[in-house]
Amino acid sequence: MFKSPSFKFLFLLLICIGQIGYAQVHAQIKISAIEITGNKKTRDYIVKRELPYKVGDLMSKNDLDSLNIVSQQQLFNTALFLETIVSSEFLDSASAKIKIQLKERWYFFPIPYFRWVDRNFNQWWNEQKRSLDRVNYGINLRQANATGNNDKLTVGYITGYTHQAIVRYQLPFIDKQLKYGMGFGWAQFNQKEVNYATLGNKQVFLRTENVIREGYRGNANLTYRPNLFERHVLQVGFGNESISDSAFAVAPNFLPNHKKSFSYVDLNWSYSKVRFDYNPYPTKGASTEIALSQRFSKESNLSAIQFRQVVAHPITPNRFLLAESLTIGRTMQQSNYSDRKLMGYGLMQMNGLDYYVVDGNAATLFKAAFHQRVGSYTLTNPLTKKFLPSIKYTFWVKVFTQLGYVYSQEKNKANPLANSLLRTAGIGVDLISIYDFVLNVDYSINQLGDKGLYLHGGINF
Repeated sequence: MFKSPSFKFLFLLLICIGQIGYAQVHAQIKISAIEITGNKKTRDYIVKRELPYKVGDLMSKNDLDSLNIVSQQQLFNTALFLETIVSSEFLDSASAKIKIQLKERWYFFPIPYFRWVDRNFNQWWNEQKRSLDRVNYGINLRQANATGNNDKLTVGYITGYTHQAIVRYQLPFIDKQLKYGMGFGWAQFNQKEVNYATLGNKQVFLRTENVIREGYRGNANLTYRPNLFERHVLQVGFGNESISDSAFAVAPNFLPNHKKSFSYVDLNWSYSKVRFDYNPYPTKGASTEIALSQRFSKESNLSAIQFRQVVAHPITPNRFLLAESLTIGRTMQQSNYSDRKLMGYGLMQMNGLDYYVVDGNAATLFKAAFHQRVGSYTLTNPLTKKFLPSIKYTFWVKVFTQLGYVYSQEKNKANPLANSLLRTAGIGVDLISIYDFVLNVDYSINQLGDKGLYLHGGINF
């Protein structure tokens, strides 16, 4: 049977069909043009900088389809656009045109500023009894795309708990190769209350009727972005901070030099590699961040290192696992309160330990969560149909667990959470919407037996 002419013909026919299919899939397609529409303010070269290809590149159709997805994600992650659609239009069997359709965000935000000064909303709402004395308010004028070059300008004046004046500007590119950028910032502040100690792993505050703490900080940075996903930042900063006689009498070790005034210069370098489908709420991808910092001061130098890694692993289109690890280490000439703040500040936060802080020299944190999408809802906007006809809300549920540890050279029985394993777990609902709005509503329990409902996140301006 296998030697019959009909079988040989059928065998050769199948081989030919397979070769034709293989050739079609792997045939080289040339990008003949890139067409961009909808970018009324954003310059074309800013859009093209986020693309993994350029005019004249050759690739297979499968590769082109995959890179179109990457392009769409990269453009959306610039936070410049409400919508990004990237597709291919085949001009013939060997060439294609890339079509990019964009819908720009609002870039100018004269935002009335109202924010609690405590570490999180839950602490302000419950422990501080929603006190308006612990609120900053004022105005932030933010231009997120000042000249169409994805440059960011912020000018703000804030009063209330802290009197603060801020100016910041960041230009992503200053060279023709679009790899180097620069920025600067300046801030002045004064306040009538300071967190000067920790007792029972809770912050202790000192408040007076007069200014008790004041200072300023300036910085300039140089950025380097060799490709789509990696960034280096080198920053030089300087500043001064001082406290009043009354504050010094209560907390003589508040400032690093154990005096009433402290001046410094610091040098910071950071590296990041971020490749997510959506940066504010990643469901696929990974990131790695490393930061080194050296403070130079006549009386109190400080060296610090930080390492953070996040992995989002999709299981199905509606399910994913998220894991995060964060480690911070510091070495200082002499122990002081300001430099020992670790768990409970910045990124070093554990859901379920919102009301606690842990001071020390080094800390590590691990988070793991399983997420399940439960649906989405689109709401028609009756006010601004021309610019924002509808708003989409997406809901996810999750279960999570978190582990942390803070090492402290100082053995302090009044703050027992240091040098012990910190544990929390819980369930939650996440709400995702436009302008990178991410709201987390979590029910958590910690190793102390505390249970509660906590809110995190909000709109990201």
